[in-house]
Amino acid sequence: MKQTLGSLAEKLGGRVLGNGAISVLNVASVTFAAPGSLVFVEDLKNLERALASPAAAVIAGEFAANADGSKPLLISSQPRLTFARAARLLNDRGNLQRVVHPSAVVSASARIGINVAIEARAVLGENVRLGDGTTIGAGCVIGDDVEVGADCRLDANVTIYSGTTLGDRVIVQAGAVLGSEGFGYVRDSETGRYEQFPQVGRLVIEDDVEVGANSTIDRGALDETRIRRGTKIDNLVHVGHNVQIGEDVVIAAQTGLSGSAIVEDNVIIGGQVGIADHVRVEEGAILGAQSGIPSRKVIRGKGVVFWGTPARPIREYLKELAFLSRAARKDSRR
Repeated sequence: MKQTLGSLAEKLGGRVLGNGAISVLNVASVTFAAPGSLVFVEDLKNLERALASPAAAVIAGEFAANADGSKPLLISSQPRLTFARAARLLNDRGNLQRVVHPSAVVSASARIGINVAIEARAVLGENVRLGDGTTIGAGCVIGDDVEVGADCRLDANVTIYSGTTLGDRVIVQAGAVLGSEGFGYVRDSETGRYEQFPQVGRLVIEDDVEVGANSTIDRGALDETRIRRGTKIDNLVHVGHNVQIGEDVVIAAQTGLSGSAIVEDNVIIGGQVGIADHVRVEEGAILGAQSGIPSRKVIRGKGVVFWGTPARPIREYLKELAFLSRAARKDSRR
């Protein structure tokens, strides 16, 4: 959606140097900028290249306030964050027509808010509730008694099992499965056969959570699985039953969290991390890619990077690697 640089600056809390009436159409990198593009730089060394690009305007920090050049600037204390917010404003689809597609199957008991879009072949079960401004993508299946808040976006082929609750402004990318049965079984000691432990709990996803494509989040066994406000989950992540994830947690792709794990606020989890059952990762810890956390272990250390299997502080991990390398060299010389 086309906007002037001046109107963007007003909405984003920045200030314009130069022509605020110039129109911007989209965001782009400096490399692929075109006329009408808005780009950003975070340091002085890249400013000259941005000013020489075809872009209509540049978002930059205070370092650019005295720069020479004819291109208008939007000055911000956090250029990257301002750029991200500008992208959302420029991609706003709020003015598009929002309808229920004729091929969608919507239960008569469903309660649909205003300005809701339901795309082709979506299926909504009994007593589903959709908040205002929400979009349900093509082929989605929403089970009975599911509640989806306002301004949510479910992309194509998302499946949400019965009893799941989503807050406001939740984004779920294509193919994700929410509220499925957890992997919990009881073994018969006489026959050696496994029987499923009841998986009758619920899943609660709070406001502003994002769930990546083809990720899966199980409902609780008897209680609940809960993903708290602002957490961002990458593609191909699995969250097991009864897991509790705090606020503003970031989880990268192919990570798996086993049942009853607890991840506190502001934790960062790298790709392909494996977290066993009943683990607790305390506030602000950072788990490096491919870390492994054994059952019932507590990871503690705000701002500390943990690495390896079993995961330990990276300094300790690197010391062990150095020791093993020296030992291997000594052994090879014998």
